[in-house]
Amino acid sequence: MANVNPIPDGIHTLTPHITIKGAAKAIDWYAKVLGAKEEMRMVMPGTDIIMHARLSVGDSHVMLNDEFPQSGSVGPKPDEKASAIHAYVDDVDAVYKQAMDNGATEVLAPMDTFWGDRYGKFTDPFGHHWSVASRIEALTPEQIGQRSQEYFAQMKQG
Repeated sequence: MANVNPIPDGIHTLTPHITIKGAAKAIDWYAKVLGAKEEMRMVMPGTDIIMHARLSVGDSHVMLNDEFPQSGSVGPKPDEKASAIHAYVDDVDAVYKQAMDNGATEVLAPMDTFWGDRYGKFTDPFGHHWSVASRIEALTPEQIGQRSQEYFAQMKQG
């Protein structure tokens, strides 16, 4: 046991872990929209309830499971937003369109931002909120600060 790495190889220190009502459908949806690849799935014996699954999306992972209300593990209700998962992707517009074509709800259509990303937000059909972005400019913190001041000054003017 002393030679076991406490953080598994290939896993980042922080990994989103989400609870979903209908985890199997969500896995298919994330594969179709985000290009997720299923790495593992553990199903409760004698059922189709997913106790734990891990997907890779690019160089990162997301873990998920079906709801287990008896142990306090429930997914979000459609009108709730506690957090969002952020994904950098090669083509934010293509991913956003794929999400919309597959039942996502638009929150913010992709747009160019003052911080140098093309950025959009949606809610997946399972109630989880996503932001997606593609870097379009490499900016310094000073450039971002200046642009943010200009952006918010314009917002105040209407």
